[in-house]
Amino acid sequence: MTGGDWSDVRGRLARLAAAPGAGAVFGSSDHGWELEPPLTAGELAEVEAQLQVELPAEYRSFLREAGRGGAGPAYGLFPLRRRDGRWQWEGDGADLTTLEALGRPFAHVEAFNPADGLPAHPDEDDYDSPEAFAAAQDAHWEQHERVVLTPEHSVGLLYLCHLGCALREALVVSGPARGRMWADDIAEGGGFRPLSDDDGTPLGFARWYRRWLVAAEGEAAAGGTDVRQRASAR
Repeated sequence: MTGGDWSDVRGRLARLAAAPGAGAVFGSSDHGWELEPPLTAGELAEVEAQLQVELPAEYRSFLREAGRGGAGPAYGLFPLRRRDGRWQWEGDGADLTTLEALGRPFAHVEAFNPADGLPAHPDEDDYDSPEAFAAAQDAHWEQHERVVLTPEHSVGLLYLCHLGCALREALVVSGPARGRMWADDIAEGGGFRPLSDDDGTPLGFARWYRRWLVAAEGEAAAGGTDVRQRASAR
């Protein structure tokens, strides 16, 4: 299957939903193996007109041929929905996407950490009183939030899924890495990094999604074997 052919996906998800071991796949209880309906051509045109940018081809074709969100990596793909006449992605972390800035280039092609260069966390032994230490801690975290959490770091990024523990993955919509998937590891202090295949090839949306689908099929099959083994032992 090519990146623009999603004709197999719904059938594979239906088989996964019926598999005895499907519940063993991480995040499946949230997305339930269901995809929301695809966008019509008119809806997609409306989305891109609102965003003032054309979405990368592989994700664009997924929206048209497979679905606008639902079953996918981790807890699933953030669904794209129209609320009060405006299109937006919904989910835990979907609001990290700055919709009006998707047309601005995400400037990076290599991993970076906005926290690099910030002062180290205060050491309590360096302060004369608990109050002074507490004040230094407050100042440290205020600076950290001001520098690290600014939306400027993620312009041109479309957040697509939540991995848990505030870790998320996003698609580059604009800039030199357009069409590639990146991880946002800010919550663990790791910054942003491009996602790669096993051979180091940068992951586009199609390969990213299909890697998950193949892995989910393997996990469900293994989980189903465990279920059958437990049943036969009773």
